[in-house]
Amino acid sequence: MAFEITGSNVDELIASGQPVVIDFWAEWCGPCKMVAPIIDELAAEYDGKIVIGKCDVDTNDELAARFAVRNIPTVVFLKDGKLIDKQVGATTKAVFEAKIKALL
Repeated sequence: MAFEITGSNVDELIASGQPVVIDFWAEWCGPCKMVAPIIDELAAEYDGKIVIGKCDVDTNDELAARFAVRNIPTVVFLKDGKLIDKQVGATTKAVFEAKIKALL
């Protein structure tokens, strides 16, 4: 299961030194529900190597604004605290995995 990322824990996660992947989503978003199981699978597969989590934009709008999230689902890929890549919209597991491997 993907980690819950909020405005109160994001800086600590980024400071951990591991790459961080954040899935910005909302309960009412259909495409977000398509991406959710993929994010959960990747979180389990890359556990210990990368932090993969989910951020509900309805309860963390400041965090969404910080990463310029205007549409959901949006998945951001961070390394050393810097935004390396961004995926807007639903896509396949292979696309997400390629972006994750680029972080490692």
